[in-house]
Amino acid sequence: MAQFCVSKGKQMNNNPNQQGGNNMPPNNNNFFNKNPILIFAVFAIIAILLFRSFNDSPTSLASNALSSEPSRNIAYSELKKLIESNQIARVDIGQTTIRAISKQNAVFTTQKVSNDPGLIALLDEKGIVYDGRPTERNWFLDMIFSWVLPVFIFFGIWMFLASRMQRNMGSSILGMGSSGRLVNSEKPKVKFGDVAGVEEAKEEVKEIVDFLKYPERYINLGAKIPKGLLLVGPPGTGKTLLAKAVAGEADVPFFSVSGSSFIEMFVGVGASRVRDLFEKAKKEAPAIVFIDEIDAIGKSRAAGAMMGGNDEREQTLNQLLAEMDGFGTESSPVIVLAATNRPEILDAALLRPGRFDRQVLVDKPDFKGRCDILRVHMKDVKISPEVKVEDVARLTAGLAGADLANIINEAALLAGRDSKKYVEQKDLVEAVERAIAGLEKKSRRINEKEKKIVTYHECGHALIAETTKGAKKVSKVSVIPRGLAALGYTLNTPEENKFLMQKHELLAEVDVLLGGRAAEEVFIGEISTGASNDLERATDIIKAMISMYGMSEIAGLMVLEKQRNTFLTGGQTIKDYSEKTAEALDEYVKATLDERYKGVLATLKLYKDAIETMVDALYEEETIEGEKVRQIIAEFEKQKGMKTRLQSDEKDEKNLRSKKSKNASENSAKSENLAQNSSPKGEKPARKKSDKNENDTQKG
Repeated sequence: MAQFCVSKGKQMNNNPNQQGGNNMPPNNNNFFNKNPILIFAVFAIIAILLFRSFNDSPTSLASNALSSEPSRNIAYSELKKLIESNQIARVDIGQTTIRAISKQNAVFTTQKVSNDPGLIALLDEKGIVYDGRPTERNWFLDMIFSWVLPVFIFFGIWMFLASRMQRNMGSSILGMGSSGRLVNSEKPKVKFGDVAGVEEAKEEVKEIVDFLKYPERYINLGAKIPKGLLLVGPPGTGKTLLAKAVAGEADVPFFSVSGSSFIEMFVGVGASRVRDLFEKAKKEAPAIVFIDEIDAIGKSRAAGAMMGGNDEREQTLNQLLAEMDGFGTESSPVIVLAATNRPEILDAALLRPGRFDRQVLVDKPDFKGRCDILRVHMKDVKISPEVKVEDVARLTAGLAGADLANIINEAALLAGRDSKKYVEQKDLVEAVERAIAGLEKKSRRINEKEKKIVTYHECGHALIAETTKGAKKVSKVSVIPRGLAALGYTLNTPEENKFLMQKHELLAEVDVLLGGRAAEEVFIGEISTGASNDLERATDIIKAMISMYGMSEIAGLMVLEKQRNTFLTGGQTIKDYSEKTAEALDEYVKATLDERYKGVLATLKLYKDAIETMVDALYEEETIEGEKVRQIIAEFEKQKGMKTRLQSDEKDEKNLRSKKSKNASENSAKSENLAQNSSPKGEKPARKKSDKNENDTQKG
């Protein structure tokens, strides 16, 4: 039985018209696809015959049927004798000829004699049916206008519609199964030197480049290169650029297509386009196929299991899985690169070994990466020699490569607007602020009362940020409106990306957010609506500490909410807790916010004079730098004889710790030397050589 099954399977695979086994495309070389013009001509002739048959009158049909009998030419006088002898049953009178049909169905024709009214009188006398014959036609023109011209008209309409469909939808006659216009085939000129800030990801893909250049190195060893490589990461981090750099370094054809291009209204179109794409790649092998936003077709089938499995997306995914299993990398190396920022929703069959073997994280760049990215995008821009790339990189912590490219372009536009010859540091800083806070609205004028409220509000944020341990330092404070709703802003930019946040840092961020509202209460005496977004963000932080980070006694180590999207912010969260827990959570959030708010109020009252000095400077200048804020606070603390609460830089803390450690080592060495010198003269200090080496090491 097993032997029969195997032989049957082989027989099925040998059939070239089947799609099993080797995943061969369907055989489209049939008679209809090979001869479209002939098929159309036959169709047009049949349509014209049907049209003419339905439009012919019954009389014409009868005449045509009778006209099939042989006719005999006779003289006009002989025709009149036949009529007089009652041998004629019907007469058709034309303009030049007369046709008569006898009672024996014999047909006689004769030339008409003009000006003979006696013929009509004779026919009436004998009771013979007579009628006028239609105008005699030219058989050649009749054929041209009745047969040839309609065929050419139909053919012209057919070709016009086919060309329009081909131009709009693809290369097939209806355009639904081809990916000709959807696939971008090129040989990119992008190299690894044009990609910066993702050094680890570049190291991962260099192996792909080496295999495409020298495949025999790996084939001789029996190694198999990964068939697929999935690039995952937040939007704008350079996944597509990295894929192009792989093709550019390997100098192979690069087929790029979007995942959404496979999805159409008609079922089966996506699967056909997948087959067409891989057929093209195999012909150009070695090659790289890049599918951007693969989550459009690679979504997990388990999510829609209850809805059935016959939708277009699932069929397209099945065909993609079959194609990635079907081609061999040894004979025709085709490597599939794909990019997505939603890897958590991809189908498990797509991520298994043998398809997408590796996942490469393309994350947001660190400080060094941002410096490199800025330098890459500055190559084609005239930059002033005084520009400090490191300062710009410190202001852009948390931004992706696309954001940095946009900042350089925005700075160039600002410099061009001011008719400058070079892009200056001022232009770059303004571009960063535009990217973070929005467009500056100098034309939006607010009254003196609102400006005073905004000034105290922003100074409250700035002071709490500088005097709270774990908070981000202030870069700039401004009361110039920006964006859609911001009447002022306090720019807090960390010098480096932070991947972890401690509990005191989260609470410090909450304190900074509450500082604006508290300043209004202390110095204005009445609160306003300006703190709505601050309160919303502070509430979200406290809720996240409880439900996701396990930083409270309400839930302990239990996670109450799960984040669905890994790289997309603002994604869907799954909440899993009872109503009783929800009530306890609300009470804890309110109590924590009230407690932090009281502490912020106390700090603002303690630094009241510093706030007033800061407000005077900000109200007059409209924008002050972070150094000015720290200077005002330091002078106030010095006047009051207070212990400073200003945060020191991490570098300063490291230098201070290093200096203390060095001083401690020197003091220890001096104590040991003093002890050795104070020993009795008759005694020699033990391990003198060893002690000397130890002292030298501590001093060094």
